[in-house]
Amino acid sequence: MVSYYLPSASKQGIGYQVHELATELVRRGHQVDVISDCPPVPGAVYGHRHVELAGALRTFRFATAVRRLDLSGYDVLHAHGDDYWLWRRRVPRHVRTLHGSCFEEARRIRGAKERLRMVLLGCSELLASVVADRTVVVSPATRRWYPWVHDVVPNGVDTTRFAPGRTGARADHPVVLFVGAWHGRKNGAELARQFVRDVRPRHPAAELWMVSRDVPDDPGPGVRALGALDDAALAEAYRRAWAFCLPSDYEGFGIPYVEAMASGLPVVATPNVGARYVTDEGRAGALVPLEGVGAALADLLDDGVRRAALVDAGLARSRDFSLERVVDRYEELYRPTAPAPAPARAR
Repeated sequence: MVSYYLPSASKQGIGYQVHELATELVRRGHQVDVISDCPPVPGAVYGHRHVELAGALRTFRFATAVRRLDLSGYDVLHAHGDDYWLWRRRVPRHVRTLHGSCFEEARRIRGAKERLRMVLLGCSELLASVVADRTVVVSPATRRWYPWVHDVVPNGVDTTRFAPGRTGARADHPVVLFVGAWHGRKNGAELARQFVRDVRPRHPAAELWMVSRDVPDDPGPGVRALGALDDAALAEAYRRAWAFCLPSDYEGFGIPYVEAMASGLPVVATPNVGARYVTDEGRAGALVPLEGVGAALADLLDDGVRRAALVDAGLARSRDFSLERVVDRYEELYRPTAPAPAPARAR
Protein backbone atom coordinates (compact mmCIF):
# COMPACT_ATOMS: atom_id res chain seq x y z
CA MET A 1 0.00 0.00 0.00
CA VAL A 2 1.06 3.57 -0.64
CA SER A 3 -0.12 6.32 1.70
CA TYR A 4 1.64 9.54 2.56
CA TYR A 5 -0.41 9.59 5.79
CA LEU A 6 -0.47 7.20 8.76
CA PRO A 7 -1.87 7.69 12.29
CA SER A 8 1.66 7.77 13.73
CA ALA A 9 2.16 11.35 12.53
CA SER A 10 -1.06 12.56 10.90
CA LYS A 11 -4.69 13.14 11.85
CA GLN A 12 -5.86 12.65 8.24
CA GLY A 13 -8.62 10.05 7.95
CA ILE A 14 -6.90 8.44 4.98
CA GLY A 15 -4.04 7.31 7.20
CA TYR A 16 -6.38 5.72 9.72
CA GLN A 17 -8.23 3.88 6.95
CA VAL A 18 -4.98 2.57 5.46
CA HIS A 19 -3.93 1.34 8.91
CA GLU A 20 -7.26 -0.49 9.36
CA LEU A 21 -7.21 -2.04 5.87
CA ALA A 22 -3.61 -3.22 6.21
CA THR A 23 -4.29 -4.70 9.65
CA GLU A 24 -7.34 -6.64 8.43
CA LEU A 25 -5.51 -7.92 5.36
CA VAL A 26 -2.69 -9.26 7.54
CA ARG A 27 -5.28 -10.90 9.78
CA ARG A 28 -6.55 -12.71 6.68
CA GLY A 29 -3.10 -14.06 5.87
CA HIS A 30 -1.75 -11.50 3.40
CA GLN A 31 1.71 -9.96 3.65
CA VAL A 32 1.34 -6.16 3.59
CA ASP A 33 3.86 -3.32 3.54
CA VAL A 34 2.77 0.31 3.80
CA ILE A 35 4.99 2.85 2.04
CA SER A 36 4.68 6.19 3.81
CA ASP A 37 6.37 9.43 4.78
CA CYS A 38 5.07 8.88 8.33
CA PRO A 39 6.97 6.67 10.78
CA PRO A 40 5.67 3.20 11.70
CA VAL A 41 2.50 2.99 13.78
CA PRO A 42 3.42 1.51 17.18
CA GLY A 43 2.22 -2.08 17.42
CA ALA A 44 1.29 -2.35 13.74
CA VAL A 45 1.21 -5.93 12.44
CA TYR A 46 2.03 -4.98 8.85
CA GLY A 47 5.37 -4.04 7.34
CA HIS A 48 6.51 -0.47 6.82
CA ARG A 49 8.77 1.19 4.26
CA HIS A 50 9.69 4.68 5.38
CA VAL A 51 10.18 7.25 2.63
CA GLU A 52 11.29 10.14 4.81
CA LEU A 53 11.26 13.63 3.33
CA ALA A 54 11.98 17.11 4.61
CA GLY A 55 11.27 20.61 3.37
CA ALA A 56 8.46 22.07 1.30
CA LEU A 57 6.01 20.37 -1.10
CA ARG A 58 6.49 16.97 0.52
CA THR A 59 3.13 15.65 -0.67
CA PHE A 60 4.24 16.20 -4.28
CA ARG A 61 7.83 15.07 -3.80
CA PHE A 62 6.65 11.87 -2.11
CA ALA A 63 5.13 10.71 -5.41
CA THR A 64 8.49 11.15 -7.13
CA ALA A 65 10.21 9.18 -4.38
CA VAL A 66 7.70 6.34 -4.72
CA ARG A 67 8.40 6.20 -8.45
CA ARG A 68 12.04 5.35 -7.72
CA LEU A 69 11.20 2.36 -5.52
CA ASP A 70 11.52 -1.22 -6.69
CA LEU A 71 8.01 -2.65 -6.35
CA SER A 72 8.58 -5.77 -8.43
CA GLY A 73 8.32 -8.11 -5.45
CA TYR A 74 4.66 -7.28 -4.83
CA ASP A 75 1.57 -8.86 -6.37
CA VAL A 76 -0.63 -5.80 -5.76
CA LEU A 77 -0.02 -2.10 -5.38
CA HIS A 78 -2.94 -0.45 -3.59
CA ALA A 79 -2.39 3.30 -3.62
CA HIS A 80 -4.31 5.83 -1.53
CA GLY A 81 -2.49 8.71 -3.20
CA ASP A 82 0.81 9.62 -4.82
CA ASP A 83 0.89 6.96 -7.54
CA TYR A 84 0.33 9.25 -10.51
CA TRP A 85 3.90 8.85 -11.83
CA LEU A 86 3.61 5.05 -11.96
CA TRP A 87 2.34 4.83 -15.52
CA ARG A 88 4.63 1.92 -16.41
CA ARG A 89 3.37 -1.38 -14.96
CA ARG A 90 5.37 -2.13 -11.79
CA VAL A 91 3.22 -4.92 -10.29
CA PRO A 92 0.68 -7.42 -11.65
CA ARG A 93 -2.25 -5.43 -10.20
CA HIS A 94 -2.48 -1.69 -9.46
CA VAL A 95 -5.55 -0.44 -7.55
CA ARG A 96 -6.15 3.19 -6.63
CA THR A 97 -8.64 4.52 -4.07
CA LEU A 98 -9.81 8.11 -4.41
CA HIS A 99 -10.90 9.20 -0.93
CA GLY A 100 -12.84 12.18 -2.26
CA SER A 101 -12.08 14.95 -4.71
CA CYS A 102 -9.52 17.66 -4.17
CA PHE A 103 -11.40 19.70 -6.78
CA GLU A 104 -14.49 19.54 -4.56
CA GLU A 105 -12.46 20.51 -1.52
CA ALA A 106 -10.83 23.38 -3.40
CA ARG A 107 -14.27 24.96 -3.82
CA ARG A 108 -14.63 25.26 -0.05
CA ILE A 109 -11.13 25.62 1.36
CA ARG A 110 -9.98 28.97 2.69
CA GLY A 111 -6.91 30.74 1.31
CA ALA A 112 -5.63 31.11 -2.24
CA LYS A 113 -2.47 29.10 -1.59
CA GLU A 114 -4.37 26.13 -0.17
CA ARG A 115 -6.93 26.34 -2.98
CA LEU A 116 -4.15 26.15 -5.57
CA ARG A 117 -2.59 23.19 -3.78
CA MET A 118 -5.95 21.38 -3.83
CA VAL A 119 -6.40 22.04 -7.56
CA LEU A 120 -2.93 20.62 -8.28
CA LEU A 121 -3.71 17.58 -6.15
CA GLY A 122 -6.98 17.22 -8.06
CA CYS A 123 -5.02 17.10 -11.31
CA SER A 124 -2.86 14.34 -9.82
CA GLU A 125 -6.03 12.40 -8.97
CA LEU A 126 -7.17 12.65 -12.58
CA LEU A 127 -3.86 11.24 -13.77
CA ALA A 128 -3.86 8.52 -11.13
CA SER A 129 -7.33 7.36 -12.14
CA VAL A 130 -5.96 6.63 -15.62
CA VAL A 131 -2.66 5.10 -14.50
CA ALA A 132 -4.18 2.41 -12.24
CA ASP A 133 -5.62 -0.89 -13.49
CA ARG A 134 -8.69 -0.32 -11.33
CA THR A 135 -9.78 2.91 -9.64
CA VAL A 136 -12.46 3.17 -6.97
CA VAL A 137 -14.15 6.08 -5.20
CA VAL A 138 -15.41 5.99 -1.62
CA SER A 139 -18.77 7.63 -2.32
CA PRO A 140 -20.97 7.88 -5.43
CA ALA A 141 -20.97 11.69 -5.52
CA THR A 142 -17.20 11.70 -6.07
CA ARG A 143 -17.88 10.32 -9.55
CA ARG A 144 -19.00 13.81 -10.52
CA TRP A 145 -15.32 14.63 -11.02
CA TYR A 146 -14.29 11.20 -12.34
CA PRO A 147 -17.30 9.91 -14.33
CA TRP A 148 -15.26 7.13 -15.95
CA VAL A 149 -14.73 5.50 -12.53
CA HIS A 150 -17.53 3.00 -11.88
CA ASP A 151 -16.42 1.17 -8.72
CA VAL A 152 -17.60 2.53 -5.36
CA VAL A 153 -15.94 0.94 -2.33
CA PRO A 154 -16.67 2.88 0.86
CA ASN A 155 -14.33 3.27 3.77
CA GLY A 156 -14.65 0.59 6.42
CA VAL A 157 -15.06 0.69 10.19
CA ASP A 158 -14.37 -2.11 12.65
CA THR A 159 -17.90 -2.69 13.93
CA THR A 160 -16.63 -5.00 16.66
CA ARG A 161 -14.65 -2.15 18.21
CA PHE A 162 -17.19 0.57 17.50
CA ALA A 163 -20.37 -0.95 18.88
CA PRO A 164 -23.09 0.03 21.36
CA GLY A 165 -22.10 -0.26 24.99
CA ARG A 166 -23.94 -2.06 27.74
CA THR A 167 -27.13 -0.58 29.16
CA GLY A 168 -26.29 2.38 31.35
CA ALA A 169 -22.97 3.12 29.63
CA ARG A 170 -24.14 6.57 28.52
CA ALA A 171 -23.08 9.57 30.58
CA ASP A 172 -25.57 10.65 33.27
CA HIS A 173 -25.91 14.06 31.62
CA PRO A 174 -26.30 15.12 27.95
CA VAL A 175 -23.03 14.84 26.00
CA VAL A 176 -22.41 15.80 22.38
CA LEU A 177 -19.28 14.30 20.84
CA PHE A 178 -17.18 15.92 18.09
CA VAL A 179 -14.19 14.34 16.33
CA GLY A 180 -12.21 16.68 14.11
CA ALA A 181 -10.31 19.97 14.13
CA TRP A 182 -11.19 23.27 15.79
CA HIS A 183 -9.95 25.22 12.78
CA GLY A 184 -10.74 24.74 9.10
CA ARG A 185 -13.44 22.81 7.29
CA LYS A 186 -14.43 20.61 10.24
CA ASN A 187 -15.98 23.71 11.87
CA GLY A 188 -15.15 22.74 15.44
CA ALA A 189 -15.04 26.38 16.54
CA GLU A 190 -18.46 27.08 15.03
CA LEU A 191 -19.95 24.02 16.70
CA ALA A 192 -18.62 25.15 20.09
CA ARG A 193 -20.06 28.63 19.57
CA GLN A 194 -23.50 27.28 18.72
CA PHE A 195 -23.34 24.75 21.56
CA VAL A 196 -22.82 27.59 24.06
CA ARG A 197 -25.47 29.75 22.40
CA ASP A 198 -28.21 27.19 21.66
CA VAL A 199 -27.67 24.02 23.68
CA ARG A 200 -26.49 25.17 27.10
CA PRO A 201 -29.44 27.52 27.79
CA ARG A 202 -31.86 24.61 27.30
CA HIS A 203 -29.61 21.91 28.79
CA PRO A 204 -27.43 23.58 31.46
CA ALA A 205 -25.68 20.31 32.38
CA ALA A 206 -24.83 19.43 28.78
CA GLU A 207 -21.22 19.07 27.65
CA LEU A 208 -19.53 19.13 24.27
CA TRP A 209 -16.62 16.69 24.18
CA MET A 210 -14.13 17.58 21.46
CA VAL A 211 -11.68 14.94 20.27
CA SER A 212 -9.31 17.45 18.73
CA ARG A 213 -5.70 18.55 19.05
CA ASP A 214 -6.18 22.27 18.46
CA VAL A 215 -8.91 23.38 20.87
CA PRO A 216 -7.95 26.66 22.60
CA ASP A 217 -7.48 26.88 26.37
CA ASP A 218 -10.90 28.46 27.00
CA PRO A 219 -13.34 27.04 24.43
CA GLY A 220 -16.48 28.04 26.33
CA PRO A 221 -18.70 26.80 29.18
CA GLY A 222 -19.43 23.10 28.98
CA VAL A 223 -16.87 22.50 26.22
CA ARG A 224 -14.23 19.88 27.09
CA ALA A 225 -11.10 19.30 25.02
CA LEU A 226 -10.19 15.59 25.06
CA GLY A 227 -7.18 15.93 22.77
CA ALA A 228 -6.16 12.94 20.65
CA LEU A 229 -7.51 9.62 21.94
CA ASP A 230 -6.26 6.11 21.32
CA ASP A 231 -8.59 3.53 19.79
CA ALA A 232 -9.96 2.22 23.08
CA ALA A 233 -10.57 5.67 24.57
CA LEU A 234 -12.25 6.90 21.38
CA ALA A 235 -14.59 3.90 21.30
CA GLU A 236 -15.47 4.55 24.94
CA ALA A 237 -16.22 8.21 24.21
CA TYR A 238 -18.67 7.15 21.49
CA ARG A 239 -20.36 4.74 23.91
CA ARG A 240 -20.79 7.41 26.59
CA ALA A 241 -22.03 10.30 24.46
CA TRP A 242 -25.69 11.04 23.72
CA ALA A 243 -25.25 12.44 20.21
CA PHE A 244 -22.52 12.99 17.63
CA CYS A 245 -21.96 16.07 15.51
CA LEU A 246 -19.43 16.81 12.77
CA PRO A 247 -20.60 19.93 10.87
CA SER A 248 -17.90 19.76 8.21
CA ASP A 249 -17.93 21.87 5.04
CA TYR A 250 -16.62 18.89 3.08
CA GLU A 251 -16.05 15.19 3.69
CA GLY A 252 -15.22 12.79 0.88
CA PHE A 253 -16.66 10.07 3.10
CA GLY A 254 -16.63 10.80 6.84
CA ILE A 255 -15.42 7.83 8.88
CA PRO A 256 -16.47 9.38 12.23
CA TYR A 257 -20.11 9.36 11.08
CA VAL A 258 -19.94 5.57 10.67
CA GLU A 259 -18.06 5.10 13.95
CA ALA A 260 -20.80 7.04 15.73
CA MET A 261 -23.68 5.17 14.07
CA ALA A 262 -22.05 1.79 14.74
CA SER A 263 -21.68 2.84 18.40
CA GLY A 264 -25.40 3.56 18.70
CA LEU A 265 -25.16 7.35 18.53
CA PRO A 266 -27.61 9.59 16.67
CA VAL A 267 -25.73 11.73 14.15
CA VAL A 268 -26.21 15.41 13.34
CA ALA A 269 -24.26 16.64 10.32
CA THR A 270 -24.18 19.26 7.64
CA PRO A 271 -25.25 18.04 4.17
CA ASN A 272 -21.73 17.60 2.80
CA VAL A 273 -21.00 14.92 0.19
CA GLY A 274 -19.79 12.31 2.66
CA ALA A 275 -22.51 12.86 5.26
CA ARG A 276 -25.23 12.61 2.65
CA TYR A 277 -23.88 9.27 1.48
CA VAL A 278 -23.16 7.77 4.90
CA THR A 279 -26.56 8.82 6.33
CA ASP A 280 -28.39 7.69 3.19
CA GLU A 281 -29.53 11.24 2.38
CA GLY A 282 -30.61 11.88 5.96
CA ARG A 283 -32.54 8.65 6.53
CA ALA A 284 -29.96 7.49 9.09
CA GLY A 285 -28.93 10.87 10.50
CA ALA A 286 -30.08 14.47 10.79
CA LEU A 287 -28.71 16.73 8.03
CA VAL A 288 -29.04 20.44 8.78
CA PRO A 289 -27.41 23.63 7.48
CA LEU A 290 -24.38 24.80 9.43
CA GLU A 291 -26.19 27.73 11.00
CA GLY A 292 -28.87 25.39 12.41
CA VAL A 293 -26.63 22.77 14.02
CA GLY A 294 -26.92 24.11 17.58
CA ALA A 295 -30.71 24.30 17.53
CA ALA A 296 -30.95 20.82 15.99
CA LEU A 297 -28.78 19.38 18.76
CA ALA A 298 -30.84 21.09 21.47
CA ASP A 299 -34.05 19.69 19.95
CA LEU A 300 -32.55 16.20 19.66
CA LEU A 301 -31.44 16.16 23.30
CA ASP A 302 -35.07 16.97 24.21
CA ASP A 303 -36.53 14.19 22.08
CA GLY A 304 -35.77 10.65 23.25
CA VAL A 305 -38.05 9.09 20.66
CA ARG A 306 -36.23 10.86 17.81
CA ARG A 307 -32.85 9.86 19.21
CA ALA A 308 -33.93 6.21 19.44
CA ALA A 309 -35.21 6.25 15.85
CA LEU A 310 -31.90 7.68 14.58
CA VAL A 311 -29.95 5.13 16.62
CA ASP A 312 -31.85 2.24 15.01
CA ALA A 313 -31.48 3.66 11.50
CA GLY A 314 -27.80 4.42 12.05
CA LEU A 315 -26.98 0.96 13.35
CA ALA A 316 -28.64 -0.63 10.32
CA ARG A 317 -26.84 1.68 7.90
CA SER A 318 -23.44 1.20 9.56
CA ARG A 319 -23.45 -2.48 8.60
CA ASP A 320 -22.96 -1.43 4.97
CA PHE A 321 -19.61 0.06 5.98
CA SER A 322 -18.19 -2.74 8.09
CA LEU A 323 -14.46 -3.26 7.61
CA GLU A 324 -15.08 -6.93 6.84
CA ARG A 325 -17.35 -6.10 3.87
CA VAL A 326 -14.95 -3.47 2.55
CA VAL A 327 -11.93 -5.79 2.64
CA ASP A 328 -13.99 -8.52 0.96
CA ARG A 329 -14.54 -6.13 -1.93
CA TYR A 330 -10.88 -5.12 -2.14
CA GLU A 331 -9.78 -8.75 -2.20
CA GLU A 332 -11.99 -9.19 -5.26
CA LEU A 333 -10.37 -6.18 -6.95
CA TYR A 334 -6.86 -7.41 -6.16
CA ARG A 335 -7.41 -10.45 -8.39
CA PRO A 336 -6.32 -9.85 -12.00
CA THR A 337 -9.49 -11.64 -13.13
CA ALA A 338 -11.81 -9.29 -11.23
CA PRO A 339 -14.91 -8.66 -13.39
CA ALA A 340 -15.19 -5.27 -15.05
CA PRO A 341 -17.61 -2.88 -13.34
CA ALA A 342 -21.07 -2.46 -14.77
CA PRO A 343 -21.67 0.98 -16.29
CA ALA A 344 -23.16 3.34 -13.74
CA ARG A 345 -26.81 4.12 -14.28
CA ALA A 346 -27.85 7.70 -14.87
CA ARG A 347 -29.23 9.45 -11.80
